Amino acid sequence: MSEELGRVVASHGRRVLVESARGERVPCTLLGRRLQAVCGDEVRWRPDTMAGHGIVVERLPRRTALERTNARGGAEPLVANLTQLLVVFAHEPRPDYFIVDRYVAAAELLGLRAIVARNKSDAGALPPPGPEELENYARLGYHTIECSAEDGSSIVALDEQLRGQVTVLVGQSGVGKSSLANRLLPGLEAKTAELSAATEEGRHVTSVAVLLHLPGGGDLVDSPGVRDFAPAIELLGQPARAFREIEALAPGCRFSDCRHLREPDCAVREAVSAGRILERRYESYRRLNRLSEKLAPPPGG
Repeated sequence: MSEELGRVVASHGRRVLVESARGERVPCTLLGRRLQAVCGDEVRWRPDTMAGHGIVVERLPRRTALERTNARGGAEPLVANLTQLLVVFAHEPRPDYFIVDRYVAAAELLGLRAIVARNKSDAGALPPPGPEELENYARLGYHTIECSAEDGSSIVALDEQLRGQVTVLVGQSGVGKSSLANRLLPGLEAKTAELSAATEEGRHVTSVAVLLHLPGGGDLVDSPGVRDFAPAIELLGQPARAFREIEALAPGCRFSDCRHLREPDCAVREAVSAGRILERRYESYRRLNRLSEKLAPPPGG
């Protein structure tokens, strides 16, 4: 059988759903134990007429990959070949801005665009310091938007930010990512039911990342909600690069290798004391530093 190019649109471990160049979605298995693929991966596959599905024989090189640090300190790929992250939070559950920071940090380190969206804007005020946090992301140059999947406010404006992009929806569990996806993709529930049937696993694809095409152009990956997230440890060698306000002030530090923690004449800590850098953002930077030190391999390891 001749091989074809395709893209993984859902993954269940060794089983994946591949979209062919003709737009067909074919359940496939991965060839060999070492081959791994996640949603968004571009692959070579071949039909298996005897089994009635396909076999993925090769994963093509990734242009980008959103990865998280797992419990053992290793990098676990989540979604491949993205161009931007849509980081969603809401007034309920109570926002964890440290998680928002970590997704934004991952985008920064990967060279991806980040959009910070507050969903459920019709449902009540954010608990302090919510408004300050959203305004600060905007001051830093990130696109921010307040929207509501419930009443549809600003959904058109959000859709415009997604056109022509490959975007992953990320954030805490319960912030309404799937509701936003339903607003952006009419008939999404029917599409996900179709994908669930196509996997032949008897599972709902809402438990994994799923790639769908937006009506106005571009692709949207709806990912499961999380309780925590940390970028892959390989990206955290220089955590300051993940925080625009810290990287911008770093050249003003006394020492060129300043870590902005306890060093004297640190321009970053002076800016925190003066209120030019949000103290919570600085604490987020410190936490990533500690995580990097904890998970870093030993010298010579």
